[in-house]
Amino acid sequence: MKIEYRPIGVIHTAFTDLEGMPIQPSRGKGAKGTVEVFPEYADGLADLDGFSHVVLLYHLHRSKGFSLRVTPFLDTRERGLFATRAPRRPNPIGLSVVRLLGIEGGRISVQDLDILDGTPLLDIKPYVSDFDHCTDVRMGWLEKVKGRKTRSDGRFVE
Repeated sequence: MKIEYRPIGVIHTAFTDLEGMPIQPSRGKGAKGTVEVFPEYADGLADLDGFSHVVLLYHLHRSKGFSLRVTPFLDTRERGLFATRAPRRPNPIGLSVVRLLGIEGGRISVQDLDILDGTPLLDIKPYVSDFDHCTDVRMGWLEKVKGRKTRSDGRFVE
């Protein structure tokens, strides 16, 4: 079975290198950018402006290879890849929930980004808290490391 995706746009941010780029949208608070939707898809943005947040799905274009066991940025212990949000994956697909600031033509202004400049956009979905909000959430190994002290580079101290 062959699966193919074509970008519907490009994400523009101030982050041109992995060094210094936030690792999650919550760490990118205030970081602004623009989502450029290609003209043939711009009509699909109708009615999106009423939402406060959107989910961006994108291709991690600078990700190379993968390992099924990784040491995540937020821990010092090796974990299974699918129990992390590590970018090096068999299918390098990224997901970020960002604040929608405005739409002008085929350009969406967004905030709270953790995405590299020039990242190919695969899809946009509205964030709907009534549908997307979960109760009784467990966070696996992250529950044990939450609140630990971090070094200046943001990694956790053992």
